Amino acid sequence: MRMEIEKAFMDDMKWGLDNYKDLQLKFRDLWVAIVNREVVVAGESIEYVEEKASRIAGKKREEIPVIFVESGTHVY
Repeated sequence: MRMEIEKAFMDDMKWGLDNYKDLQLKFRDLWVAIVNREVVVAGESIEYVEEKASRIAGKKREEIPVIFVESGTHVY
């Protein structure tokens, strides 16, 4: 069971990274949660995105990859 969770997480994370430029067009400067290779929720607060994605997907928060989609204008 643990292997399935990890594989699904990694597949979704890879999808997010592979499609990052497309995500930038739709979700600039937002947190996005990815489930089954699609964005299920996006928002300005990581807590909101994690909680809502968990409810939508019926998974624990830590089982869902969440990434911040930068516009490229941030300076760190």
